[in-house]
Amino acid sequence: MALIDRSKNKSQVFSDISLSFVKHPVTNDVGIFTNEDAIRRSVMNLVRTRLGERFSNNLIGTQVDDSLFELQTNFDAENIQDDIILLLENFEPRVSNVNCQVAFPPDTNELNVAIRYDVTGLSLPMQNIEFVLQSTRL
Repeated sequence: MALIDRSKNKSQVFSDISLSFVKHPVTNDVGIFTNEDAIRRSVMNLVRTRLGERFSNNLIGTQVDDSLFELQTNFDAENIQDDIILLLENFEPRVSNVNCQVAFPPDTNELNVAIRYDVTGLSLPMQNIEFVLQSTRL
């Protein structure tokens, strides 16, 4: 007797709680993010995590924040791009085909990051995340 895999017929749902802990107006429960919003939040949290910051696994994170205070070169941008891609491939199984572009605008101590990826298990168009990281030291 063969087992029937019924999981292929179900649509997959990814979810995550809102870290602001604001109550949902109808359910009075903690707000949640679903599917692409949950994954987008996870990708942003992973990229902004400093290497060694998570005690449970000190391999999670990047050196993106540290690069804001260094002299920026194309070599540095390529290293950061590779770090982000490797991080997402290793620690975010819900994404695939990750592409990352990093740019240092001159004389700004900023880092422009653009990440594109496909969501694994959902038929969604390629997702885009773009953000700017700035130094906060005075």
